[in-house]
Amino acid sequence: TVRKAFEKEFKKLPKLMKKSLTYDNGTEMAQHKLFTKNTKVQVYFTHPYSPWERPTNENTNGLLRDYFPKGTDLSIYSEKHLKKVQRELNERPRKVLDGYSPAQVFNQMIIKQIK
Repeated sequence: TVRKAFEKEFKKLPKLMKKSLTYDNGTEMAQHKLFTKNTKVQVYFTHPYSPWERPTNENTNGLLRDYFPKGTDLSIYSEKHLKKVQRELNERPRKVLDGYSPAQVFNQMIIKQIK
């Protein structure tokens, strides 16, 4: 399920933005080799119990807790609701991005590649 969902979302990304994916050691990415074969996106894994190797992911998990407490069954939410949360988080300014939102930084990177 995770592999298929990732593949669907990665298809929407410009080539520039899909060079690699760093993941933790959960069983969700057990099909990482098939994901790489299907998308040409290389998957890397962090060392076990090393959250500092993926700080943006850890920070995002904390932000997601504002919407969904740990252990929440996300299948009870509609895709529309999940996309709404995704949009809100992507439009939220971040200190690590000098006050810009992830969406703004993403769009700026695309614009620079077009020029």
